[in-house]
Amino acid sequence: MSDLSRLGARFLLRRRGTLVRLAAWSVLETGQTFLLGLALARALDDGFLAGRQGTGLLWLAVAALGVGAGALGTARVYGAVADLVEPARDALVRRVVARGVRDADGGAVSRLTQQVEIARDTFAGLVMVSRSFVFTAAGALIGLCSLAPVLLLVVAPPLVAGLALFLATLRPLARRQEVFLTADEAVSARLGTVCAGLRDVTAAGAEDATADAAGLLVDREARASRSLARWSAPRVLALALGGQLPLLLLLFTAPWTLERGVTPGALVGAVAYVTQSLLPALQSLIHGLGTGGSRLVVVLRRLTAYETGHRDGPAEAAAPRPGRPALEVSGLTFAYGPGAEPVLDGLDLAVPHGGHLAVVGPSGIGKSTLAGLVAGLLVPGAGEVLVDGYPARSREAAARRVLIPQEAYVFSGTLRANLGYLRPDGVPDDELAHAAEVLGLDSLLERLGGLDAPLGPAALAALSAGERQLIALARAYLSPAPLAVLDEATCHLDPMAEARAERAFAARPGGTLVVIAHRISSARRAELILVMDGRRVLSGGHRELLARSGLYRDLTGVWDGAPRPPSQPARPL
Repeated sequence: MSDLSRLGARFLLRRRGTLVRLAAWSVLETGQTFLLGLALARALDDGFLAGRQGTGLLWLAVAALGVGAGALGTARVYGAVADLVEPARDALVRRVVARGVRDADGGAVSRLTQQVEIARDTFAGLVMVSRSFVFTAAGALIGLCSLAPVLLLVVAPPLVAGLALFLATLRPLARRQEVFLTADEAVSARLGTVCAGLRDVTAAGAEDATADAAGLLVDREARASRSLARWSAPRVLALALGGQLPLLLLLFTAPWTLERGVTPGALVGAVAYVTQSLLPALQSLIHGLGTGGSRLVVVLRRLTAYETGHRDGPAEAAAPRPGRPALEVSGLTFAYGPGAEPVLDGLDLAVPHGGHLAVVGPSGIGKSTLAGLVAGLLVPGAGEVLVDGYPARSREAAARRVLIPQEAYVFSGTLRANLGYLRPDGVPDDELAHAAEVLGLDSLLERLGGLDAPLGPAALAALSAGERQLIALARAYLSPAPLAVLDEATCHLDPMAEARAERAFAARPGGTLVVIAHRISSARRAELILVMDGRRVLSGGHRELLARSGLYRDLTGVWDGAPRPPSQPARPL
C-alpha cells in the first residue's frame, strides 16, 4: 500500500496545476452552498418576517445568483477532472499491455478490458464525490456557524459519527473487492482457454468436465459478489446517522435553540444546509467512495503490483555477451495449431553483433511469424530463439530487442514524449536532433512545430501513414536495445526514405538489424539474406542467392520491375 501511495503522490505532484485549477473551480461551485442557507435565513429574518418584502426578494435573488455561479463552476470542474483522469488511464493501459506482451499474462484481458476501465471510472467518480463533499461540507458548516454557532453542536456530532462508521467499513470492503476481482480474473482466463479449444473439447467428449471446472469458478465469483453486497447495510446506517439524524435533531432541539437566540430564519437556513447540501453530499460520498473507492484501491494495487519498481519500456541494455551472436535460431519449428502445416520447420540461423539480415519471401510464407518469434510474441513448437544468448521471452531478451511493426502507433502528447518513450530517463536534445537528421524527420518536426508541440487528436489524424512510421522508427532508433527488428516497418515510405532509415539502423553503434523486406533493395543492402520458401530456406548474399534460389530470382524480377526471361519450349527427351 505504501508503494501505491508513493505512486499516487508522484502522479498528483506532477499535476499540481490541474489540482489547483480543480480546487479553484470547486470553491466557485461551493459558493451556492454557502449562500443557500444564509440567503434563506436573511430573507426570512430581515425580509418577510420583518414585513420588508423587497429585502426578502433581494436575498432570494442573491441565492439565485449563487446557483448560476455554482453551475459555471460545475461545468469547469468536469474539464479539470478529465485532465486528471485521462493521463492516469493512459499510464495504466501502458503498464497492462507491457505486462501482457512480455509475460503472455492470461489475466491481462480482464485487466485491460475491465479493471483499467474500473480504475478510470472510479477514479473520476472518487475525485468528483470526495471533492464535492469536502467543499460542500465546508460551505455548509461555515454557513451554520455564521447563522448561529450553537447549530454546529446539533449538526456536527452525528455527521462525524456517520463518517467514522463509514470509514471503518472501507478496509473490509477492499478485502472482499479483491477476492471478487481475483475470482473474475480466474473466470476470464478459464473462459479464454475454453473458448479457444471448443472443437477439441467436443472432439474429446470433455463437455461435462469442462463445464464443471468452469462452473466452480463462476460459483466462486458469485459467492464473492454476495459477500461484497452484504456490506451495503453498514453504509445505509452510516448515511442515516450522518445525514438524516442531524435533520431530526434540528427539529427536536428547535425549542431549545430558539430560546438561545437562534432565529426562525436561521433554523430554516440550517434545515436547508442539511437537506440540500450535507445529506446529498454525504450520500454521494458513501455510495461513490464506499463502492468505487475500495474498488479503486484494489484494482490499482493489482495493476501496479507487478510494475512496482519497474520502469515503463525496456531496461537499459547491457553490453553484448562475448561469444554469443546477437540473434541465434536453432531447430525452430512453428505451426498455427496442432494439425496445421508448419510455417517454420527446423530453421537454423545466426546473426552476429552488428550484422544486417534481410528476410524475403512471398506473402504469407512466415516472415512476420519469424519476427513475432524473435520478438517473443509467439511460442515456438520446437527449437529456441536466443537474443544475445537469452531466451526470446525473457526479461533480458526484451531489454536487448525492439520490434517496429508495420502499423506504427503514435499517442497523444508531444513529439518528444513519443520519441523518448523507450527511454524513461529522457533523451538529450542532441540525440533527438541526430535521430531526426539521420532518419529524415526534419521537415515533419518543422511542420508540427518542434519537439514540444502538442499532438492532439487533430494533429494525429493529420499524420500520414509514412509519417507515423518515421516517428516509430525514430522511437526505436533512440531505444537502448541493440537488436532492431523491422517487420515491414518502412512499407509506407518511398524507396529513398526507406533506404535512409535502414542505413541509419545498420550504422547504429553496436546495433544489429533484421529487416522483413518488401522491396528487393532492402535485401541488396543487407549482408545476409534469408529466403523463405515454405520448408526450404536458403541464406546467403545477393549474388550467391541469385545463383542458388529460383524463388529469389523471381522475387528480384518482380520487385525490380525488370522483364522476366522468356520461358523456353519443352525439348524432346
